[in-house]
Amino acid sequence: MSADLRIGIIGGTGLGDALVDGMNVNDLRSHDSETPFGKPSAPIITGHFGDVPIALLQRHGKGHLLNPTAIPARANIYALKALGCTHILASGAVGSLREEIKPGDLVICDQLIDKTDGRSRTFYEQCAVHVEFSEPFCPVMRRWLLEAGQHAGQAMIHGGGTYVCMEGPSFSTRAESNMHRQWGGDLIGMTALPEARLAREAEIAYQLIALPTDYDAWRPREETADQSSLLGEIIGNLNRATAGAIDLIKSALSNVSILREHPSAAHEALRLAIWSDKSQIDPAEIKRLAVLWGRYFDS
Repeated sequence: MSADLRIGIIGGTGLGDALVDGMNVNDLRSHDSETPFGKPSAPIITGHFGDVPIALLQRHGKGHLLNPTAIPARANIYALKALGCTHILASGAVGSLREEIKPGDLVICDQLIDKTDGRSRTFYEQCAVHVEFSEPFCPVMRRWLLEAGQHAGQAMIHGGGTYVCMEGPSFSTRAESNMHRQWGGDLIGMTALPEARLAREAEIAYQLIALPTDYDAWRPREETADQSSLLGEIIGNLNRATAGAIDLIKSALSNVSILREHPSAAHEALRLAIWSDKSQIDPAEIKRLAVLWGRYFDS
């Protein structure tokens, strides 16, 4: 794994636009990828941060034109896999469901609750593939980020949190927000799924840095606050969290020894997950998805 390590970085709201300018990437190359699932959200930029190969992708596309349901998550993950990504470090703006998780903080998520209902959830639609997903984020990557956070900037970093992924594009009602809190949710967002699940199906280790921009609807706002001032506050929180996330990512990329020395369980996710009789799977489908699962079939 050490010689082949490449880290894909998926930037969400805020960080997506700041990635290339903020990361000081060398040897830049743009890839206008084609996949069996169409084109990714945007051209993928590959290069090096120091001596670490990376690949940068804007989840919402250039100009943030893709709403969460329209994001081509399968094309995004497939294209990153085809470019050799072994790990994905993603970011996403979220609302906070907990008083102690303040806007502008960073959260290294450890759990997910899926409330999406309009998105393709798997690559494998012509056979039965069941990946283990009890731990949706990579514990090796989470430890890597938390250790890096000890040397990065001034952002408050929370070492865990449950992300509730809703369909959107509208935000929660107050009743829904209170329900999410009762479920044990710490954050509410719209983009972590099916992205994290697809990464597991592609045998890519995946970790999300959540960027809280405001408190969700459960927390009453001051009646005197006008919409323009609230929007300005949210944008300010997003900019602060984005700067903190870039500092954290730079610190993490400066030392990837943990990732090189400790392979993720995700890298073997398909080993016991293909339940269909392989001899009965359409050879054309095996070939179509060879980038993802080719090593599990006789050549």
